[in-house]
Amino acid sequence: MRSSPRLRCLTSSGCPAAGRLAAVLLASLLSGCATFRSYNAELNQTLSIAASGRLDAAIKTLEKNNKEDDKDLLYYLEMGELQRLRTSYPRSQTAWRTADAQVQAWEDAARADPARVSGAVLSYVVNDKTRPYEGHDYEKVMLTTRMAMNHLAEGQWDNARVAIKRTHEREAVIAEVRTREAQKVEEEATKRGTRATFKELNGYPVQTIDNPEVNGLRNSYQSAFSHYLAGFVYEALGEPSLAAAGYRQAIELRPNLPLLEDALAGLDWRVAAPDDGASDVLFVIETGLAPARVSRDFSLPIPINQRWVLVPVSFPVMQSHGAGFFPGELRIDGVGSLVPVQITSVDAMARRALKDEMPGIMLRAFVRSFTKAAAQYQLQRAASKRRKEGDDTAGDMLDLSAFALAIGSAVTESADERGWRSLPASINIARARLPRGHHRVQLDTPSGPQSVEVNVEGRYAFVSLRLVGGTLFAMLPQASMAGGMPTSTSATSPAGEPPAEKPAPGEVSASLPKVVQTSFGSQFNPEEFMQ
Repeated sequence: MRSSPRLRCLTSSGCPAAGRLAAVLLASLLSGCATFRSYNAELNQTLSIAASGRLDAAIKTLEKNNKEDDKDLLYYLEMGELQRLRTSYPRSQTAWRTADAQVQAWEDAARADPARVSGAVLSYVVNDKTRPYEGHDYEKVMLTTRMAMNHLAEGQWDNARVAIKRTHEREAVIAEVRTREAQKVEEEATKRGTRATFKELNGYPVQTIDNPEVNGLRNSYQSAFSHYLAGFVYEALGEPSLAAAGYRQAIELRPNLPLLEDALAGLDWRVAAPDDGASDVLFVIETGLAPARVSRDFSLPIPINQRWVLVPVSFPVMQSHGAGFFPGELRIDGVGSLVPVQITSVDAMARRALKDEMPGIMLRAFVRSFTKAAAQYQLQRAASKRRKEGDDTAGDMLDLSAFALAIGSAVTESADERGWRSLPASINIARARLPRGHHRVQLDTPSGPQSVEVNVEGRYAFVSLRLVGGTLFAMLPQASMAGGMPTSTSATSPAGEPPAEKPAPGEVSASLPKVVQTSFGSQFNPEEFMQ
């Protein structure tokens, strides 16, 4: 696109800096830059299709919205999750390996300069969407955790161990970066004379990111699930000391959960116990979708010409999507049940991430708004001065610059809404010892009870179930810890089956041993199970 003579004038060295700022904003509008894409609108469409069970159509929609050759991190994160839901693990891992390489590049840069601020310069001029998307901290950790889950579905336990080790290393890098970054933001805010917090924004829904659940998290990136999964994998691989460390960390992050405490208390017994023909099965039940960041306008006080002026500025607000449903119980073979417990709320982690990021977001918004407002003020003064000097043409040009700056500021002011939306809102687990072989597992869903056939082999097995809307997706074990050829998985059965008869609270059917509940203190008797 050729620029107009007036636009070229504004960017020339003879024009004031304010005019060049106006030209930058106007050029951003004329370019149709992908900076102003609506990620939420695109992902809402994709996820709505996926929730109906049409994963191939959802993948095509994602690809249609990302036609450029140089695809960003979010594309690979979302693609990996959609491929995982359709149990295309090699394709899922290919997408996630590409995403992981981008996150590792961030790690390498962060190790070189933990207080790095590269990519933030343009966000002072236009908006945060101009910053390269590096992923929120919880997304970086969830990436390697989910790669480990893919490996477990394929029976590649050693590879799962590698992914888990990277998760621990990534947490350490993030911790160092965020400590340095918080200090730098504090210093910069003090230097610029701004101390505003999101609590001072008129109308901001403070309770969405400042509440007991969010504040109870140690940080936004460590999850009890990731560390419990680490403990389970290390235990299965015969490394009890590492397993104990994983379980302890999970307990610290999610205290007062008997399921987690039992895992640590019974570790030595389980590792030393002879093979009795049963499998120690970890069920993971994920529900909902990660919350979205939605751009909303608020008024931010900006000092202009020794006066405080309220300037409209956009900030992200959290909006939940399907976080309200929790599975009540997991029925096994119609004769017994497990009660899943929530071990991690990704919804809360996402809110904590935004809360921790808000000081930096507000600092950039303050500087950006001050720069735009001061530039507009300078242009208007310069236009008035030129007219007084009799140069109406220059005055008109400067007025045009001021107008372009006002329009560009209004149109380009939008909060960054990007985020890994296909992650679950809630991660729940249950654990049981079951006889090896085929079992029917039934789960209550918003659209009625649904069931899957699960074939468990080896001393340890991993079963992952995911509810998106009313659709149940099953990522079932394809190979076993015992070695040998991979086992095939069965598709989910149609919804609407009559629920199995429930035992009284605290009891289990006589056909199912008490150990099927989340307890490891009783010896398992396969003959009792078959009676």
